Amino acid sequence: MLKNVIIVNDFDYVQGGASKVAIQTANLLVNSGANLNVYFFCAVHDNLSNLDKRVVKICTNQNEALKEKNKLKGFVNGIYNFKTKWELRKLLKSLSQKETIIHVHGWTKALSSSVFDIAFKMKFRIVLTMHDYFTACPNGGYFDFKKNEICYFKPLSWECIKCNCDSRNYLFKLYRIIRQFIQNKVVGLNKKLTDVISISDFSEKILKKTLGSQVRVHRLYNPVDLECGLKKIDNKNNKYYLYVGRVSREKGVDIFCEAISQLGKNGIVVGDGPELQRLKEKYPSINFVGWKNSNDVKKYMEGAIALIFPSRLYETMGLSVIEANMVKIPVIVSSNTSATEFANKNIFENGNVESLKEILSKNDLKVENMNANLISAFNSNEYIDGLIKKYNQIIL
Repeated sequence: MLKNVIIVNDFDYVQGGASKVAIQTANLLVNSGANLNVYFFCAVHDNLSNLDKRVVKICTNQNEALKEKNKLKGFVNGIYNFKTKWELRKLLKSLSQKETIIHVHGWTKALSSSVFDIAFKMKFRIVLTMHDYFTACPNGGYFDFKKNEICYFKPLSWECIKCNCDSRNYLFKLYRIIRQFIQNKVVGLNKKLTDVISISDFSEKILKKTLGSQVRVHRLYNPVDLECGLKKIDNKNNKYYLYVGRVSREKGVDIFCEAISQLGKNGIVVGDGPELQRLKEKYPSINFVGWKNSNDVKKYMEGAIALIFPSRLYETMGLSVIEANMVKIPVIVSSNTSATEFANKNIFENGNVESLKEILSKNDLKVENMNANLISAFNSNEYIDGLIKKYNQIIL
């Protein structure tokens, strides 16, 4: 019988989508009434952490590998973090295999694949939510950051190894290749992993190609705060188009800015990232408001004509798209993302400004009508009930 759940994530604060879901999962579990002991195992701590106090946190108190001042130390920890292994081993020795499940969300930025290695060796059951493509692709996105386009090379093939696709330089690409080799060839992640949680049809089809035949794929959509769905917005009098997310090249914010500017429309960008200052200078008519909390994001969404999701990446999920659907705001999405599963009326060609402009020029943008079952699937209560059921199935 399930008694213990260990949530594993690099960060104990919201650093990205995976971290947000990991923390939300831990908090929902301790409030579920299932009488579970919930542990949160991480490497990087920040005072912004909003973990419930009832969650038992074990933190190795390390830095993100690529941000470590001691580059050699960061290199080693990123490839195989021994401190992670020792601390997780200590925790696992205090728990029963038959009553415990380890749920991994993010591991590549600080913890490393040593979390899987020690769990496999101690024969604990693991489930991995596939928020990204790190089980397959060295840079986690099937993306060439130099060319700013999707990469179609087979991961770890000679073409892949030669390709300088990293956002920094080829030395970092070699680091990622070594990390991927240790993860999949030495630790044997894809061969030993037995259970994964898929969050979209789009990403599942891509990831299934590299997962072993022994893997059982469970479908469970990430939870969305449905309070925003209680208020249906009449957007007829709204004045601006909205982008929400990281401000970086691969996220396609420049496509949003260029299309909006060329058409002389009003645009708001909510988010932070490496491209923020450059885009601010290049597109002075766009309102860049920086990072905002979820309540503020909802307010911006309620005032939008439409949400634009222009990512160039193979996004595994687009939660902002779901949130916009909930409040009946039209959504315009790029063709190479999983968001097309939930926004199939207004899709523009990936990376194509003219294609986006064509949709923006329409006077009758269509609102998606998600069916009740799909809306329910993103509900936090449905998510946690379904997750506990999955846990119990996996540890049997």
